Amino acid sequence: MFGENLKNLRKQKGLSQEELAERLHIVRQTVSKWEKGLSVPDAYLLIRIAEIFETSVSILLGDRVEASGDKNIVAEKLEQLNALLAEKNRRSRRIWKTIVIILVSLAVIVVLLLILSIAVFQNYGDVPTLTTKQKAYINETLRP
Repeated sequence: MFGENLKNLRKQKGLSQEELAERLHIVRQTVSKWEKGLSVPDAYLLIRIAEIFETSVSILLGDRVEASGDKNIVAEKLEQLNALLAEKNRRSRRIWKTIVIILVSLAVIVVLLLILSIAVFQNYGDVPTLTTKQKAYINETLRP
């Protein structure tokens, strides 16, 4: 919605992301995030964007509302955008948290298997060798 509108208006004006970012005194990556729908600008930047593209904030947000100057409508739209972004961020954090838990679990399992294999090989190497007296005793007792 907002991201698509921003991208279309930017291209219509013949501006690159870098040029728009310079006019807004932000970095290009921020404009890219807006266009991809990963974040939204704050109210001040939204008004500045509307001024640059000579349009209303409501059109930027995807609504065709009358230009009555009703700030409540803009505030409601921003609130909706922020709610959508917050939900997306929660999902993203949940996914990353799950990935980290799985990786840590795998690391613990690998370390435990490594310790176990070292312990087994150490015990295997501790088999005592027979002395000459022990060999002689075994030979005498086993002879018929």
